[in-house]
Amino acid sequence: MRMSVFIQRSVIAFCLLLPLGASASIDTWEFDDPAQFDRYKTLTEELRCPKCQNQNIADSNAPIANDLRAEVYRMLQTGQNNEQIVDFMLDRYGDFVLYKPRLSAGTLLLWFGPLLFLVAGGVSLFVIIRRNRQASPQADNLTAAEKDRLKQLLEGRESS
Repeated sequence: MRMSVFIQRSVIAFCLLLPLGASASIDTWEFDDPAQFDRYKTLTEELRCPKCQNQNIADSNAPIANDLRAEVYRMLQTGQNNEQIVDFMLDRYGDFVLYKPRLSAGTLLLWFGPLLFLVAGGVSLFVIIRRNRQASPQADNLTAAEKDRLKQLLEGRESS
């Protein structure tokens, strides 16, 4: 009896809370033409949310992402091109706002760091392998006496 009352109350609470998800804000911008909407969509997908860090402003529900989407829309309506909009965002939020930062003196390590690590690892591996080959004695470098001694030692192990 108690369990059914608990289940009823849980179902009622769930039904009352269900509409809260539907109240999330949805951008309803009106564009002059489909090309402008495509530009808006491209820009909001290329710009990173400063708060969420791993989401673009198109997918983020953070208040700052809402503000940035509104700013992109406003700038599109005033006739600014994509480069001007991105430059505005860069001036305001820095290189972090772009998923693909521009190549500059400050981002050289970001762009070429992985390649440098790969080259350094390859060189290190080459040096280690070369040193090991040089350090290991080879049978061709042994004198006749050393070869006989080695043969005796190996035969002694086989017989035991």
